[in-house]
Amino acid sequence: MRKILCGAFLLVASLALVIFGQTPTGQRDQTIKIGTAEVQLDIVIKDKKGRPVKDLKAEDFELFEDGTKQNIESFRLITKDSENASEAPIAPTAGPGSDIIKTLPPKTTTATKVNRDAESGITAIALVFDRLSTDARRRAQLSAQSYVTDSARQDNYVGVFLINLNLATLQNYTTESALIRQAIDKAASTATSTFDPSGGIYTSATVQNMAQTSAAASSAASAASGAGASGGAGAAAAGAAAGAAAVDLQLAQMQLRTKETFDRLQRDQQGYATVNGLLAVISSMEKLPGRKAVMFFSEGVAIPPNVRQQFRSVINSANRSNVSLYTVDAAGLRVESTTAASRDEINNRARQRMDNLDVVHLGGAMTAELERNEDLINLNPQNGLMQLAQETGGQFIGDTNNIAPKLKQVDEDLSTYYLLSYTPTNTNYDGKFRNVSLKLKRSGLDVQTRKGYYAVNAGGSTPVLYYETPALAALANGRADNTIPMKAQHFNFPEAAHAGRTAFEVEMPANAFTFVEDNKKKTYASDFSVVVLVKDDKKQVVRKLSTHYTLTGQLDQLPKMKNGLILFFREEDLPPGNYEVEAAAYDMPTNKISVRRTTIDVPDADETKLRLSSVVIVKRGEQLPKGQKPDSPFLAGDVLLYPNLGEPVSKAGKQMGFFFTVYPPKGSTFTPGLMVELLQSGKVLAAVPLKMPPPNESGRIPFVGNIPLESLPPGEYEMRVTVRGDKGSAFRTTKFTIAP
Repeated sequence: MRKILCGAFLLVASLALVIFGQTPTGQRDQTIKIGTAEVQLDIVIKDKKGRPVKDLKAEDFELFEDGTKQNIESFRLITKDSENASEAPIAPTAGPGSDIIKTLPPKTTTATKVNRDAESGITAIALVFDRLSTDARRRAQLSAQSYVTDSARQDNYVGVFLINLNLATLQNYTTESALIRQAIDKAASTATSTFDPSGGIYTSATVQNMAQTSAAASSAASAASGAGASGGAGAAAAGAAAGAAAVDLQLAQMQLRTKETFDRLQRDQQGYATVNGLLAVISSMEKLPGRKAVMFFSEGVAIPPNVRQQFRSVINSANRSNVSLYTVDAAGLRVESTTAASRDEINNRARQRMDNLDVVHLGGAMTAELERNEDLINLNPQNGLMQLAQETGGQFIGDTNNIAPKLKQVDEDLSTYYLLSYTPTNTNYDGKFRNVSLKLKRSGLDVQTRKGYYAVNAGGSTPVLYYETPALAALANGRADNTIPMKAQHFNFPEAAHAGRTAFEVEMPANAFTFVEDNKKKTYASDFSVVVLVKDDKKQVVRKLSTHYTLTGQLDQLPKMKNGLILFFREEDLPPGNYEVEAAAYDMPTNKISVRRTTIDVPDADETKLRLSSVVIVKRGEQLPKGQKPDSPFLAGDVLLYPNLGEPVSKAGKQMGFFFTVYPPKGSTFTPGLMVELLQSGKVLAAVPLKMPPPNESGRIPFVGNIPLESLPPGEYEMRVTVRGDKGSAFRTTKFTIAP
């Protein structure tokens, strides 16, 4: 055994090269709490004159979830009246450009009078400016400034944010009105990407021009083709004319397809930027108790098909966080109704096709026209704004140039509302959406509250995305059929620069998922997701990682796709400790789900101590192009190593590779000693001391080795690696199986 290991070391010692650090995907310090079944509703009730109603009792309410009556367990009226105020410390002012805050620490300056309790909490309002045209920016600026000057309560915390193709924090949450007004002015003076007020809807003239261009080219092609078929001296010229006309026709159709494709891609890009910006702002407010609001100034939110599900995630996140969206159509009074514009394009396209049925090609087959019509129905920019407001218990403000007076109701809604809670009678948290409805025994009142929630028995400070809910429900309920073969392993690299650097990997065969075939379009599509939860020793979720896979392609490439592997890979920096990792793979069309649970120990990454990474069994290596150096802990020279995630090792490979990295204490000149042990059933089969090379220029000692397999019978084994230095020791173990 000693000869085997020593020989392997001599063969691969030259591969013990520098392993460069990788920038983590995101360092977070929040904890995601999982396990609460209670549902809370904050409800604003007004009479027909818009005045808040404050004299209702619990017996005046009837609450239903998916049509089933629920028992109201707690009920109270929350009011914040300045005349009944008491002294309380409030948070410090944050300057422009700060990150979105997660908590509001005590303020050391003079306290503001405010009446708060544990449930009413801190009132936070986010002023969010979307991409706006020049006129809309000015209109939004005046109304927001008027709100801050005349309407906003002095104890309200207000943050100012700007969405372009990213999210900019112009002012962190503060009660200082001067800072808030400065940030509003900055939002108004910042030019954003071009906003298309038509939302990609084509006017009657545009549609007519499309049809005429295509019809003219088609007619010329037909005439030229007929002349060429008649023969005679002009046949050659007619043939050339036919060819030219055919080219013109193709160019005309290419132009139409280019415009429609660009418009669709642009809408998707802007749609994702808007909904992701809103998700970030809403997520930052989640931990604050009480009712919160986002005042969203926009010229409309079009919801193209690719963005529709992510748009639902915004509503879900707002409802989970008790955040109401007050959406403001900053376009003011529109000259032309966007609904009418959508209807006109549909009618114009139908009319042009019927008028030119034999010659017109508006960019493709009739099915393409039907898809465009479906797209148009969802392009009305006001529809998205109204949906955001109505489904989160807020209000939509539109079709007016005088916005400021209507913003006063935001403070009224935040200062007077009912708070009730109930425990759903349906305890099957399956991740599906549940409708919540409220009935009042007193008539003539207007009710604002959220319309429902996704049934996931989880809370937290990161938004629950639409595709995560079935997997999270399965993890919470312990439900899994485990019909999707999956392997999951996690590896730690205690680098000083990336304390707690941990790689999470999940591998699945592609053919385990459903690929829906469209024989007409000759395409395939999939819909599945992977969700990974990392729990600390208190069973609290400290990280939630996920990816949604919507793989598409040509139908003739489907067999190749099914023969491949799906690899989920993410990196996180974790504090020292022991963690349980839960990974779930979910197939949407069939509801199949598999779950794997593993553990990982993250040691202290103190650079004054000797440290050792996880021991990695190598599955294969990929030779990288010369000069390409990805930031990966699995990089050995110009070879990227892929870990074995628990698959039995075949003896046909003749040898098994392994890899780890040693991190000597900072300033130490002592080369650590190395002991590699092979165990089976707890018994040490062999213990071989090996000499390690000195640290490289980065101060680390990467080590790659191979174990020949000929002399090892099939079975389960354990490898233990121990390093000893002048300032302590460290060891790691890993298990592997040799297949028959």
